[in-house]
Amino acid sequence: MEPLLAVRDLRKTFPRGGGLFAQDSQGARFTAVAGVSFDVSRGETFAIVGESGCGKTTLARMLLRLIEPDGGAIQFQNRDLLALRGRELRSERRRMQMVFQDPFASLNPRMRVGEIVAEPLAIHERALSTRQRLARATAILERVGLNRDALGRYPHEFSGGQRQRIGIARALILQPGLIVADEPVSALDVSVGAQVLLLLQELQREFALTYIFISHSLPVVAQLATRIAVMRAGQFVETGPAEEILGQPKNPYTRELLAAVPELPRA
Repeated sequence: MEPLLAVRDLRKTFPRGGGLFAQDSQGARFTAVAGVSFDVSRGETFAIVGESGCGKTTLARMLLRLIEPDGGAIQFQNRDLLALRGRELRSERRRMQMVFQDPFASLNPRMRVGEIVAEPLAIHERALSTRQRLARATAILERVGLNRDALGRYPHEFSGGQRQRIGIARALILQPGLIVADEPVSALDVSVGAQVLLLLQELQREFALTYIFISHSLPVVAQLATRIAVMRAGQFVETGPAEEILGQPKNPYTRELLAAVPELPRA
């Protein structure tokens, strides 16, 4: 079976430092992602775990063309994603959505929640009437645990967990096949984060979603992942089924991450 997503030798560098002396005489750059390759199958949760600064968020944003890679290849549903432009890219991108780390910064504070959630429909399904978009927004908000009263309110009127549910609703309204979740519970307290993780599991079963789940926390990915890639300094140092990575890690860095967790729940 062909993978839903196939990534080969993806690379990204940035200028080192900033300001007047951002580059030295040799044009120094640092490597954020260094030749990463992986496949993601339909219906699985592929978790990328690593410490802050390892390149996992840069990688996630390249997958959706929010950041352009320096080199490599991304095949999504057997299409060369990096070759797409304009209307073709917009059409393919609707099938790939992102849930961001910060559930407040990712929502426009000047827009009401109904407008935020329905906005992707206004962009990608212009034939829909305002009433139809509102009906779709209402239905998906209710599915993530918010009632229709949320439609006319602003993001600042909601808790962090509720704002993340709004972000999830916005990502789901176009019925994508792939969701890239970038640290979706790291800004939430433990109990609220656990509820959001449970919701993501339920939605995956209900809508046949495929997840790429970015996290610095092995206990978090242990609850969701079918496969795990451990990332360090822009590279994958170990990849495999979740039970193997969590139970019998081969790479010393993976063992260090596991040793830092007192009790790790198994998936």
